Amino acid sequence: MIDKIRNETQYKQVMKLIEGFIQKATDAGGFNALSEIESEELHQLTLLAEHYEDNVLNVMPLTVSISAVVQQRINEMNITQGKLAEMFGMGSAKISQILNGKRQPDVPFLKAVHEKLGIDGNFILDRV
Repeated sequence: MIDKIRNETQYKQVMKLIEGFIQKATDAGGFNALSEIESEELHQLTLLAEHYEDNVLNVMPLTVSISAVVQQRINEMNITQGKLAEMFGMGSAKISQILNGKRQPDVPFLKAVHEKLGIDGNFILDRV
């Protein structure tokens, strides 16, 4: 097995191997269908790919904003921004401004996001 990805060709080879394991798992109904050896190899390959992407390709993890998470939760709950404002006890204009990036979220908004939508407090703190 490869111990380090040194160039783009090796990276593509590793990605093909990863895709092969994922396809095998998908076809068989889940990752539990992989043998212990295959699971370990997949794990090691993903670590190698991640290291190469972070240090050579400079692929940075996507930043997920509080606004994006709230928008997603609104969609999941199938409610409007107006209904969200009502749930939060805030004006719909304020909610709209925060979700559209025209206003910074304040403590009451962030507290409502945590309490009313069940968004993890650590996630919220990491993004303010």
